[in-house]
Amino acid sequence: MSQQRSLRVREGELVGLREASEWASQYLGRQVTISNLSYLVQYGRLKRHGDNGSLLISTLELKQYYDSYDKEKRWKDLLGDDLNWRLSFVEYKESERTKHVHRLHPYKGKFIPQLVEYFLDTHTDEFKKRIYFSKGDIVLDPFCGSGTTLVEANELGLYCIGVDISAFNAIISNVKVSKHSLPDIAKASAIMTKHLHEFQKSRSNMLFEEHLLAELATFNQKHFPSPEYKRRVLTGAVDERVYASEKEREFLATYKALVRQHRIRITQDASDTFLGKWFLQPVREEIDFLFEQLKTMRDSDVKRVLGVILSRTIRSCRATTHADLATLKNPVTTTYYCKKHGKICKPLFSIMSWWQRYAQDSIERLSVFDKLRTNTRQVCLVGDSRKIDLFAETERKNPEISRLLIKQKIRGIFSSPPYVGLIDYHEQHAYAYEIFGFDRRDALEIGPLCKGQGKEARDSYVEGIAAALRNCRKFLAADYDVLLVANDKFDLYPRIADLAGMNIADRFKRPVLNRVEKDRSAYAEVIFHLKEK
Repeated sequence: MSQQRSLRVREGELVGLREASEWASQYLGRQVTISNLSYLVQYGRLKRHGDNGSLLISTLELKQYYDSYDKEKRWKDLLGDDLNWRLSFVEYKESERTKHVHRLHPYKGKFIPQLVEYFLDTHTDEFKKRIYFSKGDIVLDPFCGSGTTLVEANELGLYCIGVDISAFNAIISNVKVSKHSLPDIAKASAIMTKHLHEFQKSRSNMLFEEHLLAELATFNQKHFPSPEYKRRVLTGAVDERVYASEKEREFLATYKALVRQHRIRITQDASDTFLGKWFLQPVREEIDFLFEQLKTMRDSDVKRVLGVILSRTIRSCRATTHADLATLKNPVTTTYYCKKHGKICKPLFSIMSWWQRYAQDSIERLSVFDKLRTNTRQVCLVGDSRKIDLFAETERKNPEISRLLIKQKIRGIFSSPPYVGLIDYHEQHAYAYEIFGFDRRDALEIGPLCKGQGKEARDSYVEGIAAALRNCRKFLAADYDVLLVANDKFDLYPRIADLAGMNIADRFKRPVLNRVEKDRSAYAEVIFHLKEK
């Protein structure tokens, strides 16, 4: 930690959250919010001081915490001095990294919008070596995913064409960048919510869940008081594994008694499908009910938006632990000890709260983006980037972009290709494909998790990415720029560039912070800048 940034701190000084937030922000040279500090206290990273309900933090303890957490130095020691810390975007809060429509639906493997903005921005700054795009240019993202490049292109006054093999990915992307009648969406979601409330009156799961929550609150307050319990675990005063297992078994008797009392049916009869395996019976009934409501919608755009909201809701209601939301392990049908929250938690028995929350949140996010959007057009096409005819497909899907494409061609590419052997891209949204009936094209994925990372898989990956770039070259302007975000731990991109008829003109190595995976070890990715060979 730089001595120039150090502040005089009186040992043992106790301050409130607001004062601590101001002190930490000045000390670190970036914004530290009250919620950031509340999180540190809640999870036992900082000791809670104060009596009579007041929360005070020791500035000395806060300084010691931040001094031991100098990320830039620690990461450069592990990953090398060539790490471009400017591209870490460490100064952005979580809400800024997931701003407006970027959090419209979960998606594994997407990059943060600030990274896209940095390279697409049509203005220079003291850090950038050059500008790659100008307002009115067309950008191509041949591995569109959830549409981050499309959204940022719109904000920056660029046209953008995305391509993705997944039909559901294309829907997410197009919903993000399309104009919608938000009052119509709000009215339709309110009607669906009203009907769901009426449907629940004939079920007993809501009363059961209320009773269960009350019992859990009493039990957790007694046996897992926060933040005292978490601090005792961190200091080794409590053996978390032994103690938690004992209390988990103790509460299980109460849970089973409530299930019998309210006559709740927990599991479904058929478990050979994703929806049959990963959702409890009461949740599945509500999912099916809302889907039937959705099918009656006449406005196709309203139906698409509400479909994305329903999909987001479904994902949050899977029968799994809070710690395993990203990678499913085994269905959870009983209460359990949750390592993430340090107490006994439960699976969900209704989708109502998530449905209402996401409906409101989605409309707000679309509204915020409406105020930022420019008068440019973006579209995500469903297709294989190795073969797609962009002229024909854009003419069919978006004539305005098609006319522009014929006139000026595509200025360049900004994309994050799939990483070899990391994600099964269709499987991450298996619930959506099943309930909405989309065609799955798993066999056309490049570098899926199911094929591993062996030599055969790597060779197939190299050829796949190179073939996509070769096909896309036909639609690029003469002096194009291709920017690809990749974790190239197998050193595949020199071969990919060569097979695509390109050279690597530059590399930008950036640390990847704020990862959602349990493995949060130091990790870097490279932005490859490719030019014509």
